[in-house]
Amino acid sequence: MTILVGYIPTPQGEAALAAAIAEARAHDESVLVINMSRDDKLVDAHRAESSDLDRLDADLAESGVPHEVRRIEHGTDAADQILEVIDSEHPRMLVIGIRHRSPVGKLLLGSTAQRLLLDARCPVLAVKAD
Repeated sequence: MTILVGYIPTPQGEAALAAAIAEARAHDESVLVINMSRDDKLVDAHRAESSDLDRLDADLAESGVPHEVRRIEHGTDAADQILEVIDSEHPRMLVIGIRHRSPVGKLLLGSTAQRLLLDARCPVLAVKAD
């Protein structure tokens, strides 16, 4: 089976990756890391640079965990893209990093993490950065 990680280049993304590696080691599974870029933004803080993805690939190779690092270059909604990957890849678990948001912030802006927790067709492990 596979552990899917929704990765963004932030401390939350690094925490999600570390948790996914630990989970994959514990259950002798592979890791699929995905990062996406939105079509409607010229600059997207969630888009990992090629150097970031190369580093992830090297770190995963060093960990000994079978893995794939994939960037999704299209789409406008991260939750929709991750849910599509879940439907096509059928991972055992999704790991995401979360950050604190106020109730008003969640109401006004929505929450990708909240959508994934509610709509994913697999268990979701939500981790916080240290």
